[in-house]
Amino acid sequence: MILHLQTVPPRNGLLWVRHGLKVLRRKPIALIGLFAVFLLVSSLLQLVPLLGQLVVLAALPLVSLSFMLASHQVLQSHTPTAAVFAQPLQLTKERRRDQLILGLLYALSTIAVMFLAHWLDGGALVRAVEQVAAAGGAGTGKPDPKAIEATIADPSLTTGIGLRLLLTGLISIPFWHAPALIHWGGQGVMQALFSSTLGVWRNKGAFALSGLVWVGLTFGATMALTIVGMLLGLANLLPFLLVPLAMILTTAFYCSLYFTFIDCFMFGAPKDLPETPITPV
Repeated sequence: MILHLQTVPPRNGLLWVRHGLKVLRRKPIALIGLFAVFLLVSSLLQLVPLLGQLVVLAALPLVSLSFMLASHQVLQSHTPTAAVFAQPLQLTKERRRDQLILGLLYALSTIAVMFLAHWLDGGALVRAVEQVAAAGGAGTGKPDPKAIEATIADPSLTTGIGLRLLLTGLISIPFWHAPALIHWGGQGVMQALFSSTLGVWRNKGAFALSGLVWVGLTFGATMALTIVGMLLGLANLLPFLLVPLAMILTTAFYCSLYFTFIDCFMFGAPKDLPETPITPV
């Protein structure tokens, strides 16, 4: 497939969010079920020290591509299944190899970023987390609210989290479109990483707006659910209500990735989802 790098207006970032939500609305059970499968498998892999965590990190680019494929299937009026996770590895031997190399590079880059952040903040975040755990009564069952509040207010905690988010965001740029560029465009690993970086940079306004909308939507929905829960006297159930909300919004975000790709490299995201299926050409 021939791909063409395109520049889109910043307002298209809002379009990506809308389309991600609309795709989820068409097949909510199937799509949220896919995300639940990913969470379950990830949790099981986490039981294997080091190796399991490495596999989970390496799988993330493939997971993002799988949700692009799932979104495409929904637009074709099909119901995606867990088989979508294997599809990125079933085209050709060369593309399978490149996808696996890409995943390994992502895992190693993420680990390097964590070590770099730990070095830059002098381990402040790790110490803050340990202090929160101690103040929360870890091992004693006696939480200390004042100690928890003081630790959370520590600037080193905010700085450490912000530093890691910034570095993680930076490494996500070359990997954002790379799996799709390998899958649909047949590009090699290095070319896909370069093309992805170029695509994100040329459309940085749309990506910035999309990111702001997702943050605002998440914050707003969380606050609304919290307020309603408090008014109804369901404060104790809030953790159980916030988990499904997080799954819904995260799944919608993964669905929106398909539209960021077709807008930047293919024929452009439609202003509204058509009644008839869209087929990449």
